[in-house]
Amino acid sequence: MTIKPLIILPDPILRQVSKPVEQVDSEITRLADDMLETMYDAPGIGLAAIQIGVPRRLLVIDVSKEDEDKAPQLFINPQIVASSDERSVYEEGCLSIPDYYAEVERPAAVTVDYIDREGKQQTLQADGLLATCLQHEIDHLNGVLFIDHISRLKREMVIKKFTKAARARA
Repeated sequence: MTIKPLIILPDPILRQVSKPVEQVDSEITRLADDMLETMYDAPGIGLAAIQIGVPRRLLVIDVSKEDEDKAPQLFINPQIVASSDERSVYEEGCLSIPDYYAEVERPAAVTVDYIDREGKQQTLQADGLLATCLQHEIDHLNGVLFIDHISRLKREMVIKKFTKAARARA
């Protein structure tokens, strides 16, 4: 497994819509393993393939607590097919927007159809942190960032800060 470099805001690749995975093969499972390694190293609880520069509809999540065994999950071509009317607010962060956090309101529960590591169609009903994480990562696959869910003023300040930092690194 290989730790991959993370794509950081304002890189325009983060706004790309990812393409579906055609088939689950050794290349896809290797990519998923690299994504898990990268996510754990960061450390984070979710990572979409686009965040390492691969525009494919693939994401990994592990919402286990530090004192629990790791519980990695792989979602290929995930799609939210239902969401609750009830809302919840979580303070979200993103590996592609390091050290910035904001409260985001999303549906409290979602139903997600996806393909698993074995290439089988699955349906998952999620609530709590897992539901929020799934929505956050699926947003990435659609070129949407969590800062798109906050006020325009705050979003513009964040983008300006990261654009300035990127220029300083160049």
